[in-house]
Amino acid sequence: MEEHFGHRRDEPLTSEDLTVCNDVLDDLCAQMEITDNKTVARLASIIIELYRQGVHEPEQLTLLAGATRDDPAA
Repeated sequence: MEEHFGHRRDEPLTSEDLTVCNDVLDDLCAQMEITDNKTVARLASIIIELYRQGVHEPEQLTLLAGATRDDPAA
């Protein structure tokens, strides 16, 4: 059973996958006025992880990744 769920996570992302993730990242950074590289990189890794877990809709990715920024100390 682990193989079934783990299989997609081990595959490299396609250029189309990366385009979706990058568009979501760009939108979130613009909406939240995020400019520092550390925060951008953290947000990118969250978006990619969500994508690998099966969240492929840009609106859902934006909502879930954006929710991680609700804490001002993050």
